[in-house]
Amino acid sequence: MSTSGELCFCSWSGGKDSCLALHRALASGMQPAALLTMLAETGNRSRSHGLSTELLRRQASSLGIRLITRNASWDDYEAEFLDAARQFHGEGVSAGVFGDIDLELHREWVDRICSSIGVRMVMPLWKSEREDLLEEFLSKGFRAIIVSVKSGVLDENLFLGRYLDSSAIEEMNSAGIDAGGEGGEYHTFVVDGPIFSSPVDLEARDIHFRDGYWFLDLI
Repeated sequence: MSTSGELCFCSWSGGKDSCLALHRALASGMQPAALLTMLAETGNRSRSHGLSTELLRRQASSLGIRLITRNASWDDYEAEFLDAARQFHGEGVSAGVFGDIDLELHREWVDRICSSIGVRMVMPLWKSEREDLLEEFLSKGFRAIIVSVKSGVLDENLFLGRYLDSSAIEEMNSAGIDAGGEGGEYHTFVVDGPIFSSPVDLEARDIHFRDGYWFLDLI
């Protein structure tokens, strides 16, 4: 996957897939220089998972990796992402780590972004079986809480605020839902695991609905 000691940045959602990709990259000898998280225009929540910047900072602190954020609308998302990646490249970062599994359109986007600035694309989870990734995530001792669910796909009353475990996965599979969540069925926030120095403490406050998703507000 890498040359030992190679500097990388990690495209970071705070969820299970980006976390497992980081774990595999670390195991291969890569050295993460930064986590890059894209925020909504207001800058107070992550664009994909609806996580507060304070939670993301605490998570990054436990991982011992600096967090870099960029505010963006969907219209200027790519430009902002590219600008941040160029800055990393200027600091000697030669690779970008992404947690994609099998969505070809997003892989093409990542490849185009990385190629345009001369950064090597690294996808540690690419084409792995989704069920195998879930099993690996849990068996390694990672803990993740479900922070958003797609309306009409998963019941927010049953899944929001619940830890991702074998029981939750079994219930998703029984309902015919992809427990890997690669299609955006749900999103998670990782609170602990083998690469964390300490668990991220949090408290659920309330839930809100936006853009077809129910989000759990965590503090």
